[in-house]
Order: sequence, then structure tokens, then C-alpha cells
Amino acid sequence: MSDAAQSTAAEVRAAAEAVKTALDRHLAAVERRTGDDDTAVYEAFNALAAAAETYDELLYDRYDEVTPFEIPGADDGLPPYSGPDEPHALSVLIRRDYAVADRRRLVEQARRVSDLDHDEEGPRRTAAALGVLFGEYEPDEIASRHKEFGLEEGDSTLWVTAAEELPEPGEWLAAPFERAEPERIVCRFDISSVFDDEDEDEESGGDGGTPGGNGRAGR
Repeated sequence: MSDAAQSTAAEVRAAAEAVKTALDRHLAAVERRTGDDDTAVYEAFNALAAAAETYDELLYDRYDEVTPFEIPGADDGLPPYSGPDEPHALSVLIRRDYAVADRRRLVEQARRVSDLDHDEEGPRRTAAALGVLFGEYEPDEIASRHKEFGLEEGDSTLWVTAAEELPEPGEWLAAPFERAEPERIVCRFDISSVFDDEDEDEESGGDGGTPGGNGRAGR
């Protein structure tokens, strides 16, 4: 950034005061917390994070200094919680992606539990084998034994969302994922190899993202 556009000392001072104010408001919200899902606490947290990020940027711009604060990026965070303060029900939404790495192994495993048409070839046979295996085994068992079934893990995510009450039986079966609302998430856990890449960047002095293994939890 050029000297003409460089932050002034007054702007840095004002940003520091904004952090102090946001810190006081966050503490006050925590002290008045009405439950684990108090929206006022989440709002105060987000305001404090925004104020700290602004101060960090101005401080670096003016003085080439940094703060010890770790500011989560926008892509890493969740929107402020706006679900019920006292949830009476919850939904667990899970997505796991797999690549078919070994079709032969996949078909062989399927034939152990069901009769597949030996004359059927190509993608149809693969689709039939997948249908057999996912009909025979629980998703968690497939996740733990995916290599035995000729599968390779991709990204996965688990969302726990809060609700006022349990839906009526059959209410959402036609479109089970239509009401996946991020602002109702009370816990989210993601697994992706991209997090390993970021960690390697950090260890080598690169500009990787926030620390984490191949899994990351939210809230």
C-alpha cells in the first residue's frame, strides 16, 4: 500500500478503541447469557472478531506489526445462530463423498451378499453393486471399511441443526435436505484433504489457512 493510502495513527488508535468496546460488550453478553445458544453472545463474538480484524489490518498497514489474535476467515465461519434458544428437537445431516477406486473389488463385495447379474457390464453393474452394499451395510460401517469395498474417501460434513419441535412423520421425506439452514447449526464437523494441504503450507512457512487436521468443527 502506498504512503498516500497508508492508515493514519489516529485510525489505528480508533480501531484499538473499537476492539476494547467490542471486548467489553462480548464479556457483558457472556455474563448475561441465557443458555448455550444465546444469540446475543454469538452476535457479540462476531462483532469482536470484526473489530479485531480491522485493528490487525490497520496496525500492520501503519506500523508493520501484527497482533497475537487469530481471526477466522469468512469462509471458515458460520452465520450467527438464529435457531431456538431452547431446542426441543434436532436434525443430523450427513454427507460423505466417495470415489469408486476399484470396481472389481466393489462388485466382488456386493456378490458376497447378493446375486448380481454376471452378464451385466459397465456402469450399470457398478451402480447395482453400490445399491447392494449401501442396502446391506450401515453408512458408518461403510465409512470405516471403505477400502474393502473399493472406495476412496472424499470430503464429508456433519451438521447438527436445532429445531423448535420434531417434524410430523413423513413431512420432509420428499425433500430431506431442503431445510438445511446454516443459521440453525449448533455443531458442524468437516473432513477434507484440503485442511492437510493448509497445514503443510503453514509448517513450511506458507500462507495456509487456520490450523486444523483433516477435520474441523464449528460452533
